[in-house]
Amino acid sequence: MSFEQLLFCRSLETMALCANIMNDTENAKRYSKQAADLKSKLFRAFWSDKENAFIHNREDGVMSAQVTPFTNMFAVLFNYLDQDKSNAVKENVLLNPNALKINTPYMRFYELEALCALGEQKHVLKEIRDYWGGMINLGATTFWEKYNPAEKNPDFLAMYGRPFGKSLCHSWGASPIYLLGKYYLGVKPTSPGYETYSVEPCLGNLQWMEGDVPTPEGKIHVFCNAKEIKVKSDSGTGTLKFKSLNKPVCKGFEFRQTGDKQYEITILKGQEYVVKYKSVE
Repeated sequence: MSFEQLLFCRSLETMALCANIMNDTENAKRYSKQAADLKSKLFRAFWSDKENAFIHNREDGVMSAQVTPFTNMFAVLFNYLDQDKSNAVKENVLLNPNALKINTPYMRFYELEALCALGEQKHVLKEIRDYWGGMINLGATTFWEKYNPAEKNPDFLAMYGRPFGKSLCHSWGASPIYLLGKYYLGVKPTSPGYETYSVEPCLGNLQWMEGDVPTPEGKIHVFCNAKEIKVKSDSGTGTLKFKSLNKPVCKGFEFRQTGDKQYEITILKGQEYVVKYKSVE
């Protein structure tokens, strides 16, 4: 099965990383080579040019025709795909209305994170509203272990062959909180402990957003609407990155223009930055 092989490949890469941290160069080289060999085999054995995606499995050396989201979305998250393959996976699998549907909030998290990584924040926000909102519309006050919008009361309470076998308070269902922090507020560490970090706000189709991302030294606070971005941090040194249709203004601070309509400013601990701009979204 391609999914298990993909996870095994990532595990070998992680072992190489840990070995390097421990200055174990022999094992670092060994695990790196095993990972590289397996990744090469993964594409030869499971990538289908016909489907433009990873297929689900091989049996007796024969590639099946089944395409599932799992291998494809994790390949996006692990940065295993070039731009052409990423676009193919997005269109043929992740945004394909006829593709296999995932019915657990836990696994939907990875699907939606892959779409966020591919720049589909507007689509993901709609999915969060429909999927997690669907549970709320059915009376949920906490998120469930499984949710299939096609199931009606009382069938939606069943799981594991038991009529009331489903957990209705499942911590793994809270993943939109993570997505909102990382891909909408856009706060991501670029070194351990948020010693350095980036802030790339993305409204999706929100009118405004505001929130705090916790760090070992305090919090990073972000507010954003279509005309103003505010950032204040208790932690490290950050880089605010954003797009603006006009030249932005931030009193007392200098911007760097990094491309067409693209700007950056350095965020220092303890200072508040108020940026006036015009959103391209």
